[in-house]
Amino acid sequence: MRKDLSGRPSSPEIFGLHFSSLSESEIATLVGTTCRSQQEGVGLIITPNIQHISMMAHNRLLAQACRDAAILTCDGFPLFYYARMRGQPVSGRVTGRGIVADLMARPDLLRHHRIFMVVDSDRTVTAARKWARAHGLEGNMAYAVPPYGFENQAAYGTELATSIRAHGTTLLFMAVGAPRSEIFVDQHRDALPPCWALCIGQALLVALDLLPEPPRLVQKLNLEWLWRIILEPRRLLTRYISSACGFMIAVFKDMRQGD
Repeated sequence: MRKDLSGRPSSPEIFGLHFSSLSESEIATLVGTTCRSQQEGVGLIITPNIQHISMMAHNRLLAQACRDAAILTCDGFPLFYYARMRGQPVSGRVTGRGIVADLMARPDLLRHHRIFMVVDSDRTVTAARKWARAHGLEGNMAYAVPPYGFENQAAYGTELATSIRAHGTTLLFMAVGAPRSEIFVDQHRDALPPCWALCIGQALLVALDLLPEPPRLVQKLNLEWLWRIILEPRRLLTRYISSACGFMIAVFKDMRQGD
């Protein structure tokens, strides 16, 4: 039986995937205290929610990235409950926001890393530089703001991967959203240096105080999705409805295949 990075055996697949039993803190500690060897290569970390599962049905590159990931966690609560129901050894919801918050709250863990952040805007770069200066990490950092649609620009993808390698990156934050982050890392893993690659979407914006963190009660009730819709209704309402429908279809198919 396949084992995850905690050394514990994993159960049969769901959606063709195995999910890690590591907690947010355990993943942050693993990433913060270890560097990947040349032989190990890229350690891709993906924190899927229902949107990822829904997109996998028609996006083969995302599905392959998830299969190739070193660590997969259950970010969305419907995915966590389904994984637990199917006997996956998940310890709880493990969110990208939680992993990033844990890492950035312990900058001492990051001092031996060469960090590269691929982010959404110059505003995020400014905030990240301010954070790095405050913790004595400015010399360890490099940044890139890719153009819209960069995932379809082969020349830019090659250039970005070359920049990440030239920096000597050991920890890569991909904060440009799904599925662009996941696909870029998986498609360019041979050109990238051995590193941990965290695909964490807007989690970095929350850690840098560029987006508000959901209130504790909202988190406790698993209502982050509603919180985000309230903050960005035009952008997210239709997406969430579509993702919910796609996820339910994926669950139905997965249960049929598991029978």
